[in-house]
Amino acid sequence: MAKNTYFTSREIENIHKLEEILTRLPDFCLEFFIGIEQKYSVLTRVAYARDFETFFYFLVTKVPIFSGKDVTDLTLKDLDKVTLTHLELYLSYLTLFTNKDGVVCKNNEQAKLRKISSVRSLFKYFYNKEKLSENVASKIIMPKIHDKEIIRLDKDEVGSYINTVEVGSGLSIREQSYHKLTKTRDVAIVTLLLGTGIRISELVGIDLTDVDFEKNAFRITRKGGKQVVLYFSNEVATALYDYYQERIENEKVDENEMAFFLSMQNKRIGIRTVENLVKKYAKIVTPLKNISPHKLRSTYGTELYRETRDIYVVAEVLGHNDVNTTKKHYAAIGEDIRKNASTAVKLREDSTED
Repeated sequence: MAKNTYFTSREIENIHKLEEILTRLPDFCLEFFIGIEQKYSVLTRVAYARDFETFFYFLVTKVPIFSGKDVTDLTLKDLDKVTLTHLELYLSYLTLFTNKDGVVCKNNEQAKLRKISSVRSLFKYFYNKEKLSENVASKIIMPKIHDKEIIRLDKDEVGSYINTVEVGSGLSIREQSYHKLTKTRDVAIVTLLLGTGIRISELVGIDLTDVDFEKNAFRITRKGGKQVVLYFSNEVATALYDYYQERIENEKVDENEMAFFLSMQNKRIGIRTVENLVKKYAKIVTPLKNISPHKLRSTYGTELYRETRDIYVVAEVLGHNDVNTTKKHYAAIGEDIRKNASTAVKLREDSTED
């Protein structure tokens, strides 16, 4: 079948975004992005470009030896003048700073780690090409990342959550009026997220031609553009098919619109809309938990791990390239597994008296 047009258009949009950011970066950055093009997706390259923009703005505004220069005037000779102290100052600067547009930016330890990692990649690339005399960025001490609590829905909360989406209990009068129009769609969305663990970007990209109800299968486009086929349970199939019937009978939808999930404007549903509807119902069921679509993905991954006890199965289904990513998120649920393990090994056989 033809390639999903949603992901094709998004790819083109990100390419244009990268080109636009490059006009604000030093000329030598183009060489870097050409060098990594085959290794990283365009979305990753856009993230690199944004991180470089922050770094170079820091250099020309906070480091005296670069004062008065425009970012676009910086050269590799200037990059060779950057010291370890400059990079340590940059790491501190990232905690709270005002960017070139006057917006105050705050970064947690995870965000700081990503931004300094981007800079390290830049130095490593040009050092390996012998265009820098030293890879000074390799010497910086990276931020320590503290494990965060994994937030997910408990088993009893999953049932309550789906029931709330179906009934609309707890919604305001205004929200209930919208709920009458979107109930079937919303149930299909949250059931699919909870029943398969797909990413929100994968969900909004599903087309009508990607779903096969005869096989309980559907095709998604993973990060990097790889297409895979996943399967869903009969429970998920029922929710999807109910919405599918409603969707294809909607005469207001343009015949050329191929998106499976639609907004109230009868266009492909957006990521923000899905985020908002997931959070709206979650606040009713579990107000103390900040539940997002990714937390529904974590909920699925947790239950799959509990059922299979196989981290490699979880990694495969969730589309993790590195099983260590899966371990980090789902091996933390091991309290119940450890409890079961405490009685699994018997030191002595049970004895019976005559």
